[in-house]
Amino acid sequence: MFRFAHPGILYLLIIIPLLVFFYLLVAARKRRAIATFGDPGLLKALMPLRSPRREAARFALVLAALFFIIVGGAGPRFGSKLQQVKREGVELIIALDVSNSMLAQDIKPSRLQAAKQAISRVVEKLNNDKIGLIVFAGDAYVQLPITTDYSSAKFFLQTIDTDIVPVQGTAIGAAVSLAMKSFTPESKTSKAIIVITDGENHQDDAILAAKNAREQGIYVHAVGMGLAQGAPIPEPRAPGEYMKDAGGNVIISKLDEETLKAIAKAGEGLFVRASDTNVGLNTLLDEINRMDKALIEERVFSDYAEKYQYFLIAGLALLLLEFMILERKNKYLMKIKLFG
Repeated sequence: MFRFAHPGILYLLIIIPLLVFFYLLVAARKRRAIATFGDPGLLKALMPLRSPRREAARFALVLAALFFIIVGGAGPRFGSKLQQVKREGVELIIALDVSNSMLAQDIKPSRLQAAKQAISRVVEKLNNDKIGLIVFAGDAYVQLPITTDYSSAKFFLQTIDTDIVPVQGTAIGAAVSLAMKSFTPESKTSKAIIVITDGENHQDDAILAAKNAREQGIYVHAVGMGLAQGAPIPEPRAPGEYMKDAGGNVIISKLDEETLKAIAKAGEGLFVRASDTNVGLNTLLDEINRMDKALIEERVFSDYAEKYQYFLIAGLALLLLEFMILERKNKYLMKIKLFG
């Protein structure tokens, strides 16, 4: 097979016929100019060292060199080569709480925004590991299937807000159960789930879900978003207002640290409490990097073998040869009739 990496460069080949045209035009003008001085046959005898054939040969070498350089610049590729790519890493799924309580601002700029920023920094540090994103509130959804496409991970992360899950609540157990199903089937790689939430679980048995995950060889870590004293929850559609209960009292959302510690213990993972300046994902990433890494991807694909260098070498060699040919005959070598 054959192709060019940069076929647009081949349009420069139009320079060659243009140069030929101007060369013939100049040569014709030279002949007319010489003819004005007298008979060309007599004038030739007066200029024994002039060699039109040498001039034509040098010009032809320049054109050939230009051709090879342009074609080489277009990146010719011949045949194909096989290349094997192996990746070793772990599989990581982050379950992010997007309930309204994550809008509380005891961690700046808010619990949710701080978590998203920390996840983005973790994605930048991943190397050959697979990552997936799950969002949950009253229910859980896969936001990003497990992948090594870190650019997609950062893109989907930017789209996450509290409106992405229509049912409010904090179903941590549902998120852990969905994460268990979202890993690569029958994969032998090490697996971990990171649950990022304020821990106010109101709907299911998250501890039992963490135990089930660990029984399947999956570690469950927990990151507690929020401070012990808590903070009011801003109204998303009423700036400056805070959510209130049925009695008209402002709702204060507090970190449920004990629940998250119990989840992490059941999943044999770590519990990390976020602070106003550090979410703590780097600590968990260090722990995950210590996990056994296995072959998670092995691909064999074909690629074209680059051959541009041969064209460039040929072009430079022709230019060197053109430089070595003198414009005029050498009086000591006139008996050698290479160019007439």
